[in-house]
Amino acid sequence: MSDQNPTGPSKLRSRALVGTAVALALGVGIVAEGVLFPPNVALADPVRVEGVAPVSFADIVDKVRPAVVSVRVKSLRSDVSADGDGMPGFDMPPGSPMEKFFKQFRQGPGGMKPKAQPSMALGSGFFISEDGYVVTNNHVIDKEQSVTVITDDGTEYTAKVVGKDEKTDLALLKVDAKDVKFTYVKLADKESRVGDWVVAVGNPFGLGGTVTAGIVSARGREIGAGPYDDFIQIDAPVNRGNSGGPTFNMNGEVIGVNTAIFSPSGGSVGIAFDIPASTVKQVIGDLEAHGTVVRGWLGVQIQPISKEIADSIKLDGTKGALVADPQKDGPALAAGLKAGDAITAVDGNEIKNPRDLAAKIAAYAPGTSVKITYWRDGASHDVEVKLGKLPSDDQLASNQDDGSGSEAQSSLSDFGLALGPSDDNKGVVVTDVDPNGQAAERGLQPGDVILSIGDTAVKAPADIEKKVADAKAGGSKAVLLRVQSGDQTRYVALSFAHT
Repeated sequence: MSDQNPTGPSKLRSRALVGTAVALALGVGIVAEGVLFPPNVALADPVRVEGVAPVSFADIVDKVRPAVVSVRVKSLRSDVSADGDGMPGFDMPPGSPMEKFFKQFRQGPGGMKPKAQPSMALGSGFFISEDGYVVTNNHVIDKEQSVTVITDDGTEYTAKVVGKDEKTDLALLKVDAKDVKFTYVKLADKESRVGDWVVAVGNPFGLGGTVTAGIVSARGREIGAGPYDDFIQIDAPVNRGNSGGPTFNMNGEVIGVNTAIFSPSGGSVGIAFDIPASTVKQVIGDLEAHGTVVRGWLGVQIQPISKEIADSIKLDGTKGALVADPQKDGPALAAGLKAGDAITAVDGNEIKNPRDLAAKIAAYAPGTSVKITYWRDGASHDVEVKLGKLPSDDQLASNQDDGSGSEAQSSLSDFGLALGPSDDNKGVVVTDVDPNGQAAERGLQPGDVILSIGDTAVKAPADIEKKVADAKAGGSKAVLLRVQSGDQTRYVALSFAHT
């Protein structure tokens, strides 16, 4: 019978088990499905990491979401020019048939001029006080005719604009509602760290009350949005309509205001930028008190200090901000600061770069006296400067040195630079630049005017040739040119190491 067959499956299994037992008893390895296990085998413990992430963000969201609002802005938009005629984007000769056609097309019945059409914008914001102060972005309410704040439960309130600041893109609104105490949130006192969990709440695409989560990706980002860029980068999804909304830490405190995203497609790709809470505190405090932000003004055009510039002025390191031009009637000029000075500290606090200097000066009230530490002629100096009030962005000045030109054109071929006299005998004109030369690498272009080399004003190409030769013979690593391009003045360092 098959169940008694000595060569049957049962018998074979029995022999295999006996063989295994013998092998273990003898201390030799066994083979199981092609894998050799040594005797007394012991498997290593798997890697185990204790969880550090919160199980849920729900508790935080429950607390903070009532303080987050949708901001609806109504404004008037007109597609016609100031006189009501014409069509934007088209340049038509006066009296032409096309001009008459579009004039009739743009007018309403009976020749009436069209009325401006209302438009609607949606953004986000959040209460910072129980009596109805709301923070949002300036670009959300910039062209407002009326502003409505909509709370998480759908209640609508009319809001007025208390103040706004274009330079930091912040605005403060006020909701006046009798006998209503709004849920509000606190601006964080402590800076967030890269890697911290964050939660963003806002009104993306007009949906209202949407929550996304992520981490702090970076700090101190400069994205070209304004003179005081200092953004927190987060990877929590942020989309259109989130502008002005808050980003929270795990304590339910606002670490930043959602302001901008990087997006090739227009949607979130996980790179969003927040205005830090420290900036919000300062700006909103001014807006509440004055309706505007009052900033200190030093009165200088500044630029970064490159290694070549540092070598040319014998400065150790590249920290600080180089004075490209002290502005006319500005506090810096009155205190004796000159073009070519490198500002290294304000009231003993080190200056890292031009952006850092601008932020530190802006934090002072006009009329405040500050100690400016600067580098000149190979040594550090201090001077007291009484700050003025920051004027409009258009108030810039440039100082130019007078001189007499030379009729002969000069060439500094080692730098890839050709020079000639200026028409008004002010400085020396760059007449040609070798596209493969160092001057081109530093951004010099034909038409630029070299005003000085080092601290010496130049009047002719020969002046520059002589100063370059003297600097090279004296062991200098570079020469520093003060260059005017249009209405802007800057310094350009040309290194002898490249010649």
